[in-house]
Amino acid sequence: MFSTNKKVLRSDGNRLRKLRAVISIKSWIVLTTVFTLCSLAAAADIPTGKPQIQGGNLRIEFDNRLRSRVVARFDKTETVMGPFTASETVTTADKPWTEFLLTSQKHARTKDAFGEGERLTVEGKAGSLTKMVSVTVYDEFPAMAFFEVQYTNTGTTELAVKSWTNNAYTVNAQRGVGPPAFWSYQSGSYEKRPNWILPLHTNFQQENYQGMNASDYGGGTPIIDVWRRDVGMAVGHVETRPKLVSLPVSMPDAAHARIAVRFVKDLSLSPGESFHTFRTFVAVHRGDYFRTLADYRRFMMKQGFQTATAPDDAFGAIWCAWGYGRSVQPQQVYDTLPTVKRLGFVWVTLDDGWQNNVGDWALDPKKFPGGDADMKALVDRIHQEGFKAQLWWSPLSAVPDSELLRDHPDYELLNRDGSKRKVSWWNSFYLCPADRRVVEYHKALVRKILVDWGFDGLKLDGQHMNGVPACYNPAHHHAQPEDSVEALPDFFRAIYETAQSVKPGTLVEFCPCGTAFSFFTMPHFNMSVASDPTSSFQVRSKAKTLKALMGDTIPFFGDHVELSDGGNDFASTVGVGGVVGTQFVLPSLVAKHGKSDLTPAREQNFEKWLRIYRDKMLSKGQYLGQLYDIGFDAPETHVIRKDQTMYYAFFAKRWKGQVELRGLEDRNYRVVDYVTGKSLGTVSGHSAHLPVEFDGNLLLEVQPQ
Repeated sequence: MFSTNKKVLRSDGNRLRKLRAVISIKSWIVLTTVFTLCSLAAAADIPTGKPQIQGGNLRIEFDNRLRSRVVARFDKTETVMGPFTASETVTTADKPWTEFLLTSQKHARTKDAFGEGERLTVEGKAGSLTKMVSVTVYDEFPAMAFFEVQYTNTGTTELAVKSWTNNAYTVNAQRGVGPPAFWSYQSGSYEKRPNWILPLHTNFQQENYQGMNASDYGGGTPIIDVWRRDVGMAVGHVETRPKLVSLPVSMPDAAHARIAVRFVKDLSLSPGESFHTFRTFVAVHRGDYFRTLADYRRFMMKQGFQTATAPDDAFGAIWCAWGYGRSVQPQQVYDTLPTVKRLGFVWVTLDDGWQNNVGDWALDPKKFPGGDADMKALVDRIHQEGFKAQLWWSPLSAVPDSELLRDHPDYELLNRDGSKRKVSWWNSFYLCPADRRVVEYHKALVRKILVDWGFDGLKLDGQHMNGVPACYNPAHHHAQPEDSVEALPDFFRAIYETAQSVKPGTLVEFCPCGTAFSFFTMPHFNMSVASDPTSSFQVRSKAKTLKALMGDTIPFFGDHVELSDGGNDFASTVGVGGVVGTQFVLPSLVAKHGKSDLTPAREQNFEKWLRIYRDKMLSKGQYLGQLYDIGFDAPETHVIRKDQTMYYAFFAKRWKGQVELRGLEDRNYRVVDYVTGKSLGTVSGHSAHLPVEFDGNLLLEVQPQ
């Protein structure tokens, strides 16, 4: 049935034998080449294979010049965040050192005080400088990679180091997505008090220097974060003291953003000598920056940072006498108390104006002619009316003509040229927080305020509290000028611990006046505040930031409602779980009228919102910051959970359409507008949507049926 051609078979066989011979020769050449290359690599101590380390949510990859890139890993999807860059570099007097030829790599499991994880150590060489980078990814922190970098001078001459940079990355914009390409968290403190959360635009650049960016504006939390709609990346350091690093963020073009950690300081590196950078990190996340800050807090807690304890009455609504200004008279406070009581406030705060000057902190004799007895009588009256009493105070500064500086001029913080450092708002001078005598002076004032006068709380206020300059006062015998910078948290720890020791349960509010709160002082106060917000968005975005960094047990004060949009936006404070407050004045008690006047319409509005605040007490709930992206999600949404009930706060100038109720279980829920009491029906499931229409805000209570 089948015919076979023998000639064809012989011809095919010959071709097959020739093909086998060619393949054998090529294979031998390939094997010989590979063997030769491996031998050369071994002889030159050049490792084979790409160094990389991987955690649950990220991977760090190095090339053979010790450049690196970051890969985010979420839901079985890997996203290359950007190209390989010279991420860890050093600059000397003559040049930047950006590329180091890889010479070795080591990968191993590790276990230390932060837990178990993976550690990759790579070494590289560039001329007379050797670099070693150790990267650790802990099992408990799968979205963070921690870097420790060491440079060694292997040459024969001294190297003059000027600066170093870690975790310098270029972040690619997401393809096919319209502007803005990126939102960001910026942690620098500036005199113009910009938003901490903002979208990036082409040619944007902000240094986020953690030192002084104006005479009395500085400090911050050493993290910056840039995110796209799908994924984001942050860098920072995890040292336990404030460091004078920069965290530059830029957007050089429409397709890229750049981030880094940079430190500038002269260092002489002798032959054979090494130096280490600070311990830095890179983190990835989905959604906005909230997870990064929360993970950072958890990591820092493993280094001894603990959240302060707030008294239960810290969540009570606050009335502050600041509406009457610095010219406030005790009688104005007395006459306002009945209205404050009728509206249901818990705290009465005596603000700036009670003192003779900033620095001596004696009572103004024109307002308190009887001295301490008059102040104690005022506090007693506040207590008799059922309130808690809080006193405003601005530590760490003194006016030039104060008795304190006349008798103790050596308390002052001095600049490099010997000049005094000015605190602009009060036309005063910095005191040095690293000087023990300065600390003891302030501890004595705490005892006087709380014990002698009887106050229940302190309102610490001033932009200069967030960061201080380096001190060059020879009378202080600092080991280094930066001692003052690193001692600032200890100064506020002394105030807080003194307050709690003489009056347990003291409320210590910390208001650094528009600066980007320093994480290092956070263990030493038990109330954060929106701190002179310039808009309602600042109230809400600061709440999200501070709840990530401090957790839910520390009350967040939304500051005086008069500082919000329209001077009446209670919804922004209530919706994010903040404590409400005001600086209202009685029009009959002031000569000049303004937005703080308690008109009949405003009083009616106050009654409504204070009732809502007391009924819901969302300030004691759990803020679910990872459910919504404050930048890319529209409308802007915040969620509080109390027991099984979810409270959603939506914000937009004007909104008509669907809103998504994230975070619900697979069950039915009843939806109510808890401001108006109007029912919006029922929803069910994990991905519930609701058609709504509102102007400004919509606050919903979503309760399981």
